Amino acid sequence: MVTALLIVLAFIAFSVFYLRGENLRYLDTPLPPPDADPPSAAHRDVVRAVGDLTGNIGRYSGRERLAAIRRMMDELGETRALASRIEPVQSDAIRGEWVLAPGADSRRRVLYLHGGAWFAGSPTSHRPITDRLSRLLGAAVFAVDYRLCPEYRRIDGINDCRDALRWILHNGPQDMEPPDFLLVAGDSAGGSLTLEVIAWARDAGLRQPDAAIALSPSTDVTMTSPSLRLNAPTDPMLGPAFGKLLKVPTILLWWFYWFSWRIPPKDPRVSPLRGSLRDLPPVLIQASRAEMLLDDARRYAAKAQASGSPVTLQTWPHMVHVWQLFTPELPEAEEAYAAIADFVTSVERGRGGDTGAAGAGIATA
Repeated sequence: MVTALLIVLAFIAFSVFYLRGENLRYLDTPLPPPDADPPSAAHRDVVRAVGDLTGNIGRYSGRERLAAIRRMMDELGETRALASRIEPVQSDAIRGEWVLAPGADSRRRVLYLHGGAWFAGSPTSHRPITDRLSRLLGAAVFAVDYRLCPEYRRIDGINDCRDALRWILHNGPQDMEPPDFLLVAGDSAGGSLTLEVIAWARDAGLRQPDAAIALSPSTDVTMTSPSLRLNAPTDPMLGPAFGKLLKVPTILLWWFYWFSWRIPPKDPRVSPLRGSLRDLPPVLIQASRAEMLLDDARRYAAKAQASGSPVTLQTWPHMVHVWQLFTPELPEAEEAYAAIADFVTSVERGRGGDTGAAGAGIATA
């Protein structure tokens, strides 16, 4: 009996201190109350479309389900009319694509890290965002095609994103010149990778990006933030897709992630919230007040600001997870892009750069 009790206590202690790490409840504040005003008609249409998509995926299981998710995500990008030119890059060093709007300045660069829960998504699926950013900022956008789980280890995708940052510091679409301005951006899982990469660049002594943008980022895979459960009923994308995980004891999820990734969930490589957030470049985070990852964003912003880093959090009511994908049909997406343009303009003014391209980008909305 005593031996069994000691084993249970050891299991719990190892799980809490090695897999989860620090209790971050001190970063939490009450969730905002539900927004009184109804969402726009365009957003209701998007939610219906997302519901149809998740319903279709539900017909599949196993590897067929994974293939269906990847295929349906890519269709989001393949069916959109783009103003930008796409230039694929495929080499031993790097894989991805340049997204180049007319008149884009090759010395103004964006490294884009797509979302998809680390097992789906691609540069193709996220062309609505990369095309919009290229037009908005007058910049050359490189979307990296990093390796996905489960075919590859989680660390392989992380290393691909790190290599992409090294690469873009010396490579543009036409030349091997360094960029005049470099932004790293990503959404959801790609938002996590964005925040990991800028912290890694700081620690590695590389030139820091001038700024970073994280759209609805995952910042902590220990799954301990309150909004994961409280906002599951109001999140039309992540709620149906991942709500079932909430029924699994969190401690078992920690072990599953550790066995799957060979990285403990508390590791800053997969949970950037749990690393040092000092000396970061300016970061803009946008999140929906209705989504499950809201507190991932709020916790990160609170800790970064307390560490002295210039991190700005902007939230929108009602919005579906990564609503910026639904451009131009969602007026709230266009509001978000206007805020991104303002953020970049502010960063460039702060470093004494030319803000003309960013300002011109707004006119192309």
